[in-house]
Amino acid sequence: MSQAPHLRNRIMLADTPNAVGLARLHTADVLSSWGVPSDIVETVQLLVSELATNAVRHPKECEERALLFPSRNEVQTFEISLETTGDAVRVSVWDRDTRPPVLKEVGVEATGGRGIFIVAIMSRNWGHYPARGMPGKVVWAEVGLIPASRVGEGERSSRSPGQPPAAGPGVPRAGRAAPNVLSRVLVGVRSL
Repeated sequence: MSQAPHLRNRIMLADTPNAVGLARLHTADVLSSWGVPSDIVETVQLLVSELATNAVRHPKECEERALLFPSRNEVQTFEISLETTGDAVRVSVWDRDTRPPVLKEVGVEATGGRGIFIVAIMSRNWGHYPARGMPGKVVWAEVGLIPASRVGEGERSSRSPGQPPAAGPGVPRAGRAAPNVLSRVLVGVRSL
């Protein structure tokens, strides 16, 4: 039996307001060209949106606090990597912020702060690690290419070769979340 080829694509984007939309479009184009099913493409696009938003927003917050008079003309970059790892699509986002992502509980009135929660719920595995050879960190998430109902419990917890180490025992694992239901909830929350 032949194994599926390992596919990989990387893109560097400026941390400008249109970066998240461009990241979503790029993700859809790449994964569609790889033959990834459309429901998986939509889930990965959601993860890319949340991780790219964090890559754009949080390093700037840190820099603005550090500088008395922040320069609004400085544009930084972040990188998105998409790859297949046998039975999954892995998204990795490198940004210049060294602070780890925080999974936090937010109230229903909050207008933000749900990004990592969404990543934890919609992915089969996720985590972060310090960037190698450059400042910042990499946050990654995996979405299975095989429906969760067909994967045995032992297979669900196994790590892919070359997978970065998890952030520790507290890293949430995905439950069974229906992407369409969660998408409708997110649309409702964002319209508040």
